Amino acid sequence: MRKKKYKEIFILGEEIPPGKKRYLNLDIARLHTYTKPEVPVVVERAKTDGPTLLLTAGIHGNELNGVEILRELLANNYTRPDAGMVISIPTVNIFGFINQTREFPDGKDLNRAFPGSRNGSLASIFAHHLMNEILPLADYCVDFHTGGSRRFNSSQIRISKNNEELLELAKVFNPRFIVYAPQREKSFREAAMRAGKKVLLFEGGKTEDFNHRITRRGLYGTLRLMHHLGMRDFSAETGQNEFSSSIIIKESTWIRALQGGLFRFFVKDGSRVEKGQVVGTISDPYGKYIFKVKIPQDGYVIGMNHAPVVYRGDAILHLGLI
Repeated sequence: MRKKKYKEIFILGEEIPPGKKRYLNLDIARLHTYTKPEVPVVVERAKTDGPTLLLTAGIHGNELNGVEILRELLANNYTRPDAGMVISIPTVNIFGFINQTREFPDGKDLNRAFPGSRNGSLASIFAHHLMNEILPLADYCVDFHTGGSRRFNSSQIRISKNNEELLELAKVFNPRFIVYAPQREKSFREAAMRAGKKVLLFEGGKTEDFNHRITRRGLYGTLRLMHHLGMRDFSAETGQNEFSSSIIIKESTWIRALQGGLFRFFVKDGSRVEKGQVVGTISDPYGKYIFKVKIPQDGYVIGMNHAPVVYRGDAILHLGLI
């Protein structure tokens, strides 16, 4: 019997030969209806060896911009590498995606359940399988998110401070902002970094919404990253750069409402703002008062609350400092 001349790669029990594309399903437990929830996993392996890139979206089921970015990548065959392998999971939290909710069916936030355990909650069990059956094959990860609860985020890559390799990769991706942000405990990003993977966390847009500008930034950022990693030549697609270079945000703070009422904002996300600038107003419904929202120091608007009604103490504008 002739020996295979290539490295054997198995994912979820199925062999992925060089030059092949496979549609797999990650199923980990039965629901209370005794049905098996299946999470689609798309694997595309080149004939030539190279790095493996894991693309994930929808860890929070109602964060749709990342799902759309991966859909466009897959639909245009951009995830078909000439070297290495791309693993795409557009709807990690398939339960939340179906029901358009953030959480898992057990009420848990999947992005606070990593690295998971074999005998924990449903979210913890799923996190355990993702960490042990998919992640070990990856060298690089891009995890796509949006703002939550009516918060709109400008396109940004979040990385840890003092990591020059991640900073270089983030610059290659070229979002509007590169934000130094600490890792959240028990998040996928933290667990994957602890496992030795290079992780870029993309934030852009808001829940239950598509934004073409954000989607394009995420799409072309992924192409630039694959090109940089030597996985495929995307110089033709990315040659005419329509985006400005990334701005590095070293610190950030949320400006909170000092008064409850109807909130109107006067600036766009991504804008540069100056100390003392009026960026919005909060008023009562009866025309008795108008409270001006002023910027406490120079910076950039990296996120905004799109809620028309706010309470005292609500976060209304995310200010990035350089």
